[in-house]
Amino acid sequence: MFDTLSDKLSSIFKKLKGHGKLNEKNIQDALREVRMALLEADVNYKVVKEFTEMVKARALGTEVMESLTPGQQFIKIVNEELTKLMGGHNAALALDDQRPASVLLVGLHGCGKTTTAAKLALLLRKKKRTPLLVPADVYRPAAIEQLTTLGSQIGIPVFPSSTDQDPVQICARARTEAQSQGCDTLIIDTAGRLHIDEELMEELARIKNEVRPSEILLVADAMTGQDAVTIASRFNEVLDITGIILTKMDGDARGGAALSVKAVTGKPIKFVGVGEKTDALEPFHPDRMASRILGMGDVLSLIEKAEAALDEKKARELEEKLRKDAFTLEDFRDQLQQLRKMGSLDQLLSMIPGMQKLKKLPGMEPDEKELVKIEAIINSMTKEERRDHTIINGSRRKRIARGSGTRVQDVNNLLKQYVQARTMMKRIQKMGPRGMAKLFLQ
Repeated sequence: MFDTLSDKLSSIFKKLKGHGKLNEKNIQDALREVRMALLEADVNYKVVKEFTEMVKARALGTEVMESLTPGQQFIKIVNEELTKLMGGHNAALALDDQRPASVLLVGLHGCGKTTTAAKLALLLRKKKRTPLLVPADVYRPAAIEQLTTLGSQIGIPVFPSSTDQDPVQICARARTEAQSQGCDTLIIDTAGRLHIDEELMEELARIKNEVRPSEILLVADAMTGQDAVTIASRFNEVLDITGIILTKMDGDARGGAALSVKAVTGKPIKFVGVGEKTDALEPFHPDRMASRILGMGDVLSLIEKAEAALDEKKARELEEKLRKDAFTLEDFRDQLQQLRKMGSLDQLLSMIPGMQKLKKLPGMEPDEKELVKIEAIINSMTKEERRDHTIINGSRRKRIARGSGTRVQDVNNLLKQYVQARTMMKRIQKMGPRGMAKLFLQ
């Protein structure tokens, strides 16, 4: 998501930086291109108009005209206004003191509500809450079964319900059950339709009146673009939603929904779905998203992902092995597995400043299959081979290639990469913090 918009904005800013000084004409020209880029990204027309007028007013003021680096100052203004457009700051869940607090998930059929319910439950458990999943979609039989299966996979209880029950009664009984089980949060998966209708809204209003939820979150598919904004406006009119979860943000959507929905509805995006796995739900940070759109990366999110995925005990063990020069192929495989836990390579690279441009160079495209291939090769080795790569001769390489379904050349490449990684880690270990600082300042 946002790749096309990022490319276009980068191109516009590059031309702008070429001007020693900015004047009204080149600012107007740049804003015209920014306007077109945002409209092509499916951003709401009124939102684009207000955004460009706000940037223009600031850009023609003294903070740009009298700046030593007017081009950079202009980009700073665009960054700040994009952040404001998307809400300004992260809007956390506001779960009140009632036990259990309730989170009502609403949305159209096919937007990903059921999967999102499980993702949200997992996220809340990491924050030391004890959620209970409530399947209240009685019109799609698979919905109850799907949520029950997901709950079982992530070890979170699911309230038992069936298609012959009234959704409002399911929610009322679930609240009583949550109190008896000691669960402090209800996550209610409601029914959707292919389109908004009175019957759907009436049922949701009845559930709202029964459970009095702390949060009513609209789950919307980011791939639908402007339609997602229209849907959000309609749900907000009837239910007074408290926030939005945008799903499929890792897809090829142009980004219009993310950039428009807060300005149109006044309700913040609270979470974004960035993959199909149950851990692929992230809090939405407008400032970080603005930085990524402008190609500046998102180092804070990258650090948070690393902290969540990396095992502290294993990290200490790895440090000890590096000191003793005992970094094996098993350790190499373990590090790759830790990396894969952090998310897709494409997503991780987009968080590193400058990597968005490098990804587009020939041969620099991230390939998830390579990581799978490396893991398969290492798994096809014997324990002795993984612990001492020097014993892997020609005949062993052929056997490993056959066992992993790869070529001998692939095995050779892996061993070469491993030796290079080991050498680099040894150098970094010897350098210490000061040596590393000198390396990066060169």
